Amino acid sequence: MSDATARIGVQKEPEHDHPIAREERLVRVYVWEVPVRLSHWLFVLSIAVLSFTGYYMYNPFMTAWGNRAFVMGRMRYIHEVAAWVFIAAVLLRFYWFVAGNRWAHWRSFVPLERWWRKGFWTQLKYYIFLNRHPDSEVGHNPLAAATYMAIFGLMLVEIVTGLVLYNHILGSKVLGFFVDWIPGIINIRYLREIHFFIMFAFFAFVIHHVYSAVLIGIEERSGLVGGIFSGYKFFPAAFVASDPTRREHEEKVPAVAAGRSHKIRTGKRDGEAPAAGGDAEPGDRPE
Repeated sequence: MSDATARIGVQKEPEHDHPIAREERLVRVYVWEVPVRLSHWLFVLSIAVLSFTGYYMYNPFMTAWGNRAFVMGRMRYIHEVAAWVFIAAVLLRFYWFVAGNRWAHWRSFVPLERWWRKGFWTQLKYYIFLNRHPDSEVGHNPLAAATYMAIFGLMLVEIVTGLVLYNHILGSKVLGFFVDWIPGIINIRYLREIHFFIMFAFFAFVIHHVYSAVLIGIEERSGLVGGIFSGYKFFPAAFVASDPTRREHEEKVPAVAAGRSHKIRTGKRDGEAPAAGGDAEPGDRPE
């Protein structure tokens, strides 16, 4: 084939765009309800306060002089107030695992179905540079959901160890009934260290969480970052209609006419072969 013939060939679509980003007919989807957003921002604020005051209690880095100076006492008081806010946020989010919509429900966070398990490996391959595009879901992708479940587990450990340390000072009979047995298994000094070092696990998670949210938002063009403020994300209607997290009692979003890549995405999600000539990657076809 001559160079002239090659120059007039069919122009390829840009390869750097995520398939969803090339779709038309976007719909606005109310994904994150008020309790999800409220608990999220309570986590952010309370963890920031708890980290600052907790680090000071572990390693005092300020000294105040005077008869009325009581920095450690104030830090401890602020830490305890923030801790109860944190516990309330965790309880709210756990309740919403049951009462929330399809994207907040606990079923979206555990590997009960084939699409979840496949999406987990697809997203993992994206992060280790084996897939060109991330696994897209209206709610959390499976890898993110698994990470959140691990973080919620750490939150529970942080709450339990914090209550043990609190009761160690307070000596409450009511609270002691629930947590007094724990120091008999794990020394109070080790519980204090566990409580302290989980803070650094939260730091690592926050760094990756912000990075990945911005990255996936750019890839999908779905308004991912803004969604935690407004609750809304933007997707093609057919993509939302094929959402595998929909429960039986929930209304199915009606699909509209779809473009080529639109059909590729929904075809893969429904277990069908991607459309011929599409930009599917190796390993994307159904097993």
